[in-house]
Amino acid sequence: MRHILLALAALWLSAGAAAAQHYQLTDLTSAFTAAYDRTEGMPLPLRIKAFKTDVAERFPEFYGRQRYPGMSQADYDTRIGRSIEGFAAIRERFSSKASQFAALLDPAYASFIREFPDMGDIGQIYLIHSLGEMDGGTRNFTGSNNVLIFGADVMGRAHPYADEEPFFHHELFHVYHARTFGGCAEVWCSLWSEGLAVYVAKTLNPDATEEQLLLTVPEDIPAAVDPNLREAVCAVRERFSTSRDIGALFSSDRLNPRLPPRFAYYIGYLVAREAGRTHSVQDLAQLDQAAARPIVEASLARLARCA
Repeated sequence: MRHILLALAALWLSAGAAAAQHYQLTDLTSAFTAAYDRTEGMPLPLRIKAFKTDVAERFPEFYGRQRYPGMSQADYDTRIGRSIEGFAAIRERFSSKASQFAALLDPAYASFIREFPDMGDIGQIYLIHSLGEMDGGTRNFTGSNNVLIFGADVMGRAHPYADEEPFFHHELFHVYHARTFGGCAEVWCSLWSEGLAVYVAKTLNPDATEEQLLLTVPEDIPAAVDPNLREAVCAVRERFSTSRDIGALFSSDRLNPRLPPRFAYYIGYLVAREAGRTHSVQDLAQLDQAAARPIVEASLARLARCA
């Protein structure tokens, strides 16, 4: 028995090492906490200034206001200030997600490459306080490839569960999928890339809940969409080749009282699940835009008939 346990331990360690060598982690969560503690009790403008020098300057591509050309410096400073003032309420969960991050990501990477063995190098990963922007995702900065970023603040607030494997599989798949599928600003491209990521996470984690698949943020999307499925599908089809209302389909805006924010994530998942009846997840992941588009169109047509 002792030899079996040692062998299993060695296998786990080798899997963790294999994962670690395929990404470079920059963890700025402790820098945020240190700046917060160092300036506690100071006036908020001084705390904002400390954030800019102690944290933002270490990742200017993300924290620079140039990412928000329509936002004034005063408004951006207000956003920073809100994150500082709200930190006490999420600190314990923030610190928990940050301290466990590598221990959660490494086995998720190991299980991901069993299904997608050509994943290879992920590159740079940042773990940060995202000022409320994201739990995870890729960002494309000028002069660089997509960078994978995780926000421990939103993870702590929106992920009350301990098992993050479906979430990590979703984000790892985006890195993998982008290499073949590329970028596209039209609704159908986001529908496919996001829906397929949810489908892959579910396929790799059959017991994952809708909460773990991020289909209950900011509200229960399937519960709202299922009674209005035809309307939701037809709303997507109407905007298929445009970027119209993309904030309501995939972000925090709302298209109408019946369809919740981000409802197209769920429609995309249903589209990918429909396509999965005749294709493996590996085959679907390898489709470029020219090959994927007719499959997306056909799957949408099977979900609902639109005028």
